[in-house]
Amino acid sequence: MERKVGLGFFQKYMSLWVVVAMVAGIILGRLLPGVISALDKMTVYSISLPVAVLIWLMIYPMMLQIDFGSIMRVGRNPKGLLITLIVNWAIKPFTMFLLAIWFFKGAYGHILTPDQIQQYIAGAVLLGAAPCTAMVFVWSYLAGGDAAHTLVQVAVNDLVILVLFVPIVALLLGVGNIKVPYATLFLSVGLFVVVPLVGGALTRIMLIRRRGKTWYDTVFLPKWNPVTVIALMATLLVIFSFQGKTIATNWVNILLIAVPLILQTYLIFAIGYGMCKAVKVPYRIAAPAAMIGASNFFELAVAVAISLWGINSGAALATTVGVLTEVPVMLTLVSFAKKTRHWFPDPRTSDECRDGAVCPTELKGA
Repeated sequence: MERKVGLGFFQKYMSLWVVVAMVAGIILGRLLPGVISALDKMTVYSISLPVAVLIWLMIYPMMLQIDFGSIMRVGRNPKGLLITLIVNWAIKPFTMFLLAIWFFKGAYGHILTPDQIQQYIAGAVLLGAAPCTAMVFVWSYLAGGDAAHTLVQVAVNDLVILVLFVPIVALLLGVGNIKVPYATLFLSVGLFVVVPLVGGALTRIMLIRRRGKTWYDTVFLPKWNPVTVIALMATLLVIFSFQGKTIATNWVNILLIAVPLILQTYLIFAIGYGMCKAVKVPYRIAAPAAMIGASNFFELAVAVAISLWGINSGAALATTVGVLTEVPVMLTLVSFAKKTRHWFPDPRTSDECRDGAVCPTELKGA
């Protein structure tokens, strides 16, 4: 049984909720400075405990969706998966780094302070090294992508994150002469990737064995859908309560940060989509293959930025801007993909393959 994943009410207006959280956080920081200060002091090894709990609540529901057994199907669409891996890990982090250097050090160098430049570059690098894990299910569904292939992509991507995220982030930040507390970086990945990933996988295995996959997909998972969004909004509320003074006096910085992040999204989609067109994969494989790299695992980026540099850091602000721009930009790419699916030798969506003629056997190894 294929589970439909549409763009829910909160997801559809994500950018609006981010703005609401930003304004509410600024007001809260002004009204209750003592409470916010007390929350900021609740840390262990530089990691904020209140924020850690909220981030677990963001990431754990995502991991519940991942079927790592789907990796057994990895050989069915090797071209699409290979393109995803190349774009996600050999191209995306480095183009994001170059764009961040060009904009923050070059174009904005006379506007920003040296500390802001380093912090914004760091936040951009974290976003660039964290390709999408959960929202790509939504983008793939809206574009008519193959759900089974998307699942394989996400499962493989989650495992690759465990191996490559820390080395790539450390490399790029080192090149940018940005000091990194490596112990905290490793601890952050352990807390915000390994723990929820293992917890989600064990929960999935145990509940499917006891109650069945249909119950798990149709009853259990939907109960967790609001949790991620609520936890995300609560996290942003806390972030902006600390960032209130900075944002009130430097609100234009949010616009400056948004420019390279938006350009990066369109660039990575173009690269992935173009590669898929060049090797002639079916449209329903090309759409999710291009979108998983264009979209970001912004929850992880926010978590690591807060752990490394604090909740009121420029890096945390930069990753938060990634949340602000994600939904509207990705929706434009979904629309573009649907209008250009005739570029591919098999332009059918996943639904059209199910409802129409049997898919050609030669596409099985696409």
